Amino acid sequence: MARPLSRPRNRRLRALAVPLGLALAAALGFLPSAAGATPRAGGPLLSYVVNTVPGHATVAKVERAIGRAGGTVVTAHERIGVIVAHAADPRFAAGIRTVPGVQSAGATRTAPLRQSGTDDVGKPQRITEAQRAAAERTARATGEEPLEPLQWDIRAIRADLAAKVNPGSRKVTVAVIDTGVDDTHPDLKPNFSARQSANCVGGVPDTSPGAWRPYDPVTDAHGTHVAGTIAAARNGVGVTGVAPGVRVSALKVSEPGTGLFYAESVVCAFVFAADHHVQVTNNSYYVDPWMFNCKDDADQAAIVDAVGRAAKYAQDRGVVNVAAAGNANADLAADKLTDTASPNDSTPVNRTVDPTRCWDVPTQLPGTVTVAATGSHRLKSGYSNYGLGQIDVAAPGGDTRQVPEPPAKNGNVLSTIPGGDWAFYAGTSMASPHVAGVAALLKSTHPKASPQEIRWLLKQQADNPGCPTGDATCTGTRYVNSHFGYGIVDALNAVTE
Repeated sequence: MARPLSRPRNRRLRALAVPLGLALAAALGFLPSAAGATPRAGGPLLSYVVNTVPGHATVAKVERAIGRAGGTVVTAHERIGVIVAHAADPRFAAGIRTVPGVQSAGATRTAPLRQSGTDDVGKPQRITEAQRAAAERTARATGEEPLEPLQWDIRAIRADLAAKVNPGSRKVTVAVIDTGVDDTHPDLKPNFSARQSANCVGGVPDTSPGAWRPYDPVTDAHGTHVAGTIAAARNGVGVTGVAPGVRVSALKVSEPGTGLFYAESVVCAFVFAADHHVQVTNNSYYVDPWMFNCKDDADQAAIVDAVGRAAKYAQDRGVVNVAAAGNANADLAADKLTDTASPNDSTPVNRTVDPTRCWDVPTQLPGTVTVAATGSHRLKSGYSNYGLGQIDVAAPGGDTRQVPEPPAKNGNVLSTIPGGDWAFYAGTSMASPHVAGVAALLKSTHPKASPQEIRWLLKQQADNPGCPTGDATCTGTRYVNSHFGYGIVDALNAVTE
């Protein structure tokens, strides 16, 4: 899926090979309508983003040009000038780029759907009966949630203490842009906001009841796990979230059967979040099919443009966008990076990318809070991306090599999964929702604060462990460095300062 940020030992594969024949195209809504022009043959039916000067007049003119070029308009976001279209002609994008008013255009995929991954590290581990029993014994003695003793991550950022001061406001909602959320889970149901949830797959929001739930409860459990870390209720069941008093919503963007997160779906999610008064979005993924979108490639540049416009639209309407840094153990501030995973919907190729021109989207978009992962020993997780000037803050993401004290023992992050269960995951996917939860607490404490002010408070209140002795990959100062940015976020500071 645009790789939720978690994966199997280097990325947990979630996709199956799926041919994009006419039957699948029809099921996904890819076939042109009767009113549209007949596409010229010669290539697979693909989705495109066409970015124009915002406004009805220009968008309408470009829509007509899309029809003349054999494409079909799926939806148009006039306020940001992003049109989603489908076409089968390989010449479509090049032709549309010449139309007056078009500023960029490109395919959001490279081939019929195939495979993708998440940014979880290693295989999910379901909680065992022995772990459950040990946790419940401890919880009865301490007055915690039944499984909270296994949540070393909650204590690591003092979210347990914060909840006693202010668990978060019901007026604050965090939207989980991900694989969908099981809102029937007993830990999530009390805080779930259906009116701020939708299925954005394909680019058009579907708000019918339950449309936001995962397509598959096993392969698409990622979003439910993220949601629990943010806002699992303190209700005497299971775990607790960082901000157990706020609301959480689901914006599903992962393709059925493959888990791919395409640009048109992510654009839909950011716009929907902004228009439905969400305060924070969590983005534990990167937009497929490119791990890094390079601006000297017309298709990739169009993806950066489209998603960037949507993210800025949300920010301009008061939304704080939080995103995972990624799990390649890569220095995002390096002069050159190697990408061996892209494009992940056809045949990946080895390419060297320039980080100044090639961006991880939405992680490296301007204004986004970029989050690195730590383990229980307050060290960078071995898989976490890093980089001086690239990481804003850090948070617990899990690391099996950093083992917490009993009864936890498992160094990964415990949270909710579909079907009323709980499991341990690791990845920057798990770190990002901790920061989204703290951002929600800050918004609860400072309801009039702008996204820029929330970002500043996250940094100002963070606690930086400093670079580990002898670790040459960590550069910077005691206050700002490549591993932790400004530091590990602190939930208690968020509700007391």
